[in-house]
Amino acid sequence: MKHLFFITCMFAFYNAQSQSADTAHLYNVKDDAEKEIALAVKKAKAEHKFVLLQGGGNWCSWCKRFSITVANDAKLDSIVNADFVVYHLNYSEENKNEKLYAKYGYPQRFGFPVFIILDENGNRIHTQNSEYLEEGKSYNHDKIAEFFESWSPAALDPKNYKE
Repeated sequence: MKHLFFITCMFAFYNAQSQSADTAHLYNVKDDAEKEIALAVKKAKAEHKFVLLQGGGNWCSWCKRFSITVANDAKLDSIVNADFVVYHLNYSEENKNEKLYAKYGYPQRFGFPVFIILDENGNRIHTQNSEYLEEGKSYNHDKIAEFFESWSPAALDPKNYKE
């Protein structure tokens, strides 16, 4: 029984470590973010999706928490993969991407993470303060799902509103 407990504890520790390792470098401070966003827009257009920019940095615990929350929830992961091309737009001492953040209306004013939705042509259609998706010391899964669904291509498709 002690061995089973030990193995269970080791698995939990390994799982927690692998999740934090997965989020250790969400944001690439050396990226040419303008180029990467252009590639994301091109991919989104080809796949009939929108682009979800997650502004933040590797220093941001809430940014990591959001990514883990989405990745570990099958429904949220499915929604985001079906409707969005995701890019993590860095904001850090090493690279603040000031030109891009200015282009998108200074979303850093909301704190981090902050979410910027671009349509398939690269036009900003929404900026989301992550505070409205939080609950306690984590995120509310239903609020995240509603956010993703409300700003999906289908939600903004006029064909879905014809009587």
